[in-house]
Amino acid sequence: MKYDYLIVGAGLFGAVFAYEAKRAGKKCLVIDKRNHIAGNIYCENVEGINVHKYGAHIFHTSNQEVWDYVSQFAEFNHYINSPVAVYKDETYNLPFNMNTFSKLWGIRTPQEAKDIIEKQRAEYGVADPENLEEQALSLAGKDVYEKLIKGYTEKQWGRPCTELPAFIIKRLPFRFIYDNNYFNDRYQGIPIGGYTQIVEKMLEGIEVRLETDYFDFIKGNPDAADVTLFTGMIDEFYGYRLGTLQYRTVRFETEVLDCENYQGNAVVNYTEREVPYTRIIEHKHFEFGKQQKTVISREYSSEWKPGIEPYYPINNEENNGLYAKYRELADKEENVIFGGRLGHYKYYDMDKVIEAALELVKEEL
Repeated sequence: MKYDYLIVGAGLFGAVFAYEAKRAGKKCLVIDKRNHIAGNIYCENVEGINVHKYGAHIFHTSNQEVWDYVSQFAEFNHYINSPVAVYKDETYNLPFNMNTFSKLWGIRTPQEAKDIIEKQRAEYGVADPENLEEQALSLAGKDVYEKLIKGYTEKQWGRPCTELPAFIIKRLPFRFIYDNNYFNDRYQGIPIGGYTQIVEKMLEGIEVRLETDYFDFIKGNPDAADVTLFTGMIDEFYGYRLGTLQYRTVRFETEVLDCENYQGNAVVNYTEREVPYTRIIEHKHFEFGKQQKTVISREYSSEWKPGIEPYYPINNEENNGLYAKYRELADKEENVIFGGRLGHYKYYDMDKVIEAALELVKEEL
């Protein structure tokens, strides 16, 4: 059977495009090498709790068009992301706000906090930072850096802060108010019942083949579609012929606990370098669950290797240069389009995935 579009990847980007293509009267085939749809926003029901299988996903956007669009497919609750950071036996609110500063220094007013930060910046900062540590000290001073940035960042990137480029931290948002809302976006929430339903509804009436590897499929079906939308790794598409792009990946240790409430918050970061995981997610709190049991996931950051899931592009100068060369190859393709986090070698929040997919729809359809 001949299709108008072969869509490689049943994640959010591919699903939005498939949904809109079907509405435009196009015949689509969606394939995915995993055994489920929805990509990294897939939720698995465990003990009545919607577990974010590939890490915490909190939908937030200031784009009303995107909010209205995604709200077609699910009802969202009013979850507000208010993570907590643990350093040794101390607990702090994130993002850096007056609750954080009050706990750090025993102060109460914004001016007191500003004075301490400015004094530490002047004492520990440098005029022209050459690495992330110098940049962070120049922006935040010693206390915030050592307790809330250093260890967490080194675990995330797998390297000392002195070996990481300064541009990774271009700025640090300080809020001199007592507000623990992590995002400034107007719209925020979690879909009641999890994210998988969104993609299920988008792909309704569209042929989907799971556990199907694109490279195996295309060998046997080279003329399956007029156009291919590829949302996998752009360097893998080209057989890594120019070199391999780098990623960080995440490993999850998930367990069911026989207690109602393990940590009192959905997201708790562990900023001490000696604690091997970066954070613990307690999934029930995303939907204000009252189940008698709870499910937690510890997250461990590590270097990506072929065969495991790539998560975060390492967008340094070297990798961006390599991606630009792959992009030159991609721009010459007549019947292949690249999209999504892996196809664009770019970290996307969910709202930006939808924006990018809808932009492609306008161009293509």
